[in-house]
Amino acid sequence: MNLGAVLKSFIYVVSSSLLYPVLALLVLLTLYMLTCAGSFLAEGLDRARRRRTRPGPQGGTSFAEESPAVRAYVSRLRELLQAEEDLREVRVESLLQDHILSLRPSLDRVRLVIRVGPSLGLMGTLIPMGTGLAALGQGDMARLSTDLVIAFTTTVVGLAQGTLAYCIYTVRARWAEEDAKEMELATEILTHSPGAREEADALPVEKPKAVSV
Repeated sequence: MNLGAVLKSFIYVVSSSLLYPVLALLVLLTLYMLTCAGSFLAEGLDRARRRRTRPGPQGGTSFAEESPAVRAYVSRLRELLQAEEDLREVRVESLLQDHILSLRPSLDRVRLVIRVGPSLGLMGTLIPMGTGLAALGQGDMARLSTDLVIAFTTTVVGLAQGTLAYCIYTVRARWAEEDAKEMELATEILTHSPGAREEADALPVEKPKAVSV
């Protein structure tokens, strides 16, 4: 038995069997990125509206016009400051770090698409190219044409996903930094200014909204 022929046949079967899973993943990532783009656009419009109505330096202690994540943090911080317990400063710092870290998962998912999308597009290009060349050797031009169409379209889709994900990630990372800065500012204001703390008590308790990205 020719070992080289066996290995080549095995690799060919494995490569060919990956085509449909790759195509399915590209379809799922496309739907995910469309959903992410819609959520990104809605959040961008909401942030632009709140930026126009945000109070100036003299009236910026209520945090009513900040993002949902910041308002939810202020509500949790207010509850913690009202509670009579030991190690309050440590608990405040822990709460701040937890809320800042909670901004990362949505960014990590989008960053994953930046790498996975083009990689799947490349796999979707190379796999049908192999079967297409095999079909060319047998004179099956119809099979070659079909495989070439799949190869080029998967490349375009994968690159489009990576480009869109990169644009969304860049802007969302800046938004996350802004929210983290506002959380730190709220911590300084509410822990050192009793008057500002009483003003923040008027805010309703909110939980962070789940953002589909």
